[in-house]
Amino acid sequence: MKVTVQFINCGIEKSKFPTINTFIKYLQKHYPLKNDVKIFFVGKRFGKMTTASRLPGDLRIFCKKRILRDILRSLSHEWFHEYEDLILNIPHKQHVGGKNENLANAESGKIIKKFEMENPELEKLLYN
Repeated sequence: MKVTVQFINCGIEKSKFPTINTFIKYLQKHYPLKNDVKIFFVGKRFGKMTTASRLPGDLRIFCKKRILRDILRSLSHEWFHEYEDLILNIPHKQHVGGKNENLANAESGKIIKKFEMENPELEKLLYN
């Protein structure tokens, strides 16, 4: 599986790119996907996007005026939806209150907390 990352007018400081790459590797290790995925960190919302959106293999994460921890939690949420579809065979049906949406919310919270605990040296970067 190949991951392609693009930063499009997102406002993320380049000093945070290594932390983002470390987090993506963490996701790959714990929630491996079968297919290639493209991740776009963007500075404006598209369509009905709130903090992130997903089409199969295409994750868009809204970043403007958000701390890195929150951006990564949104990334893990959308990544987990990919994992639900490709690995767990749980199709995405309902955006609010659906089984897969609730599961992605719970898992993404768990993922970012575990990542923080395993990488305490990144705390200052995550909260800025």
